[in-house]
Amino acid sequence: MATFRISAEKLEALKKRLEYLETDGAKEVAEHIKEARSYGDLSENSEYDEAKTEQGKLYSEIAEIKNIIENAEIIEDVNDTNKVAHGATVTVVEIENGKEGDAEEYKIVGSQEADPMNGLLSEESPIGKALLGHEVGAVISVEVPDGVLSFKITSITR
Repeated sequence: MATFRISAEKLEALKKRLEYLETDGAKEVAEHIKEARSYGDLSENSEYDEAKTEQGKLYSEIAEIKNIIENAEIIEDVNDTNKVAHGATVTVVEIENGKEGDAEEYKIVGSQEADPMNGLLSEESPIGKALLGHEVGAVISVEVPDGVLSFKITSITR
């Protein structure tokens, strides 16, 4: 069974989402099914098919969230600003051909919270793994699908 490394805040958000899905979400889907049944012949009733598909998605999301909650490992943020750790916000500059590029900022998070387009980088991603444990000024190289990227850590904050 997989372990999901997440923050305490993410765990609470998942519990709230699960509660909503099991109560209000389930009631809404049941109403849609009830309404669609009232339209008659179920064999040619697209509204009924859509409602049943919606119900399947609901049950699937509930099962997924329960699995994450049951197998969650809470990651504690480390308050040390000397090294990159979970919860740290890291500013890096990409080094290409010896020149430093624009600064980018990433917060190191668990895999369930990752959203690279919004600056949330999983500690399990290639770049996240490479950054962990390094200090300001360190230059790291990471192998990515497009080749090798090099970054210089310019700041670490909490």
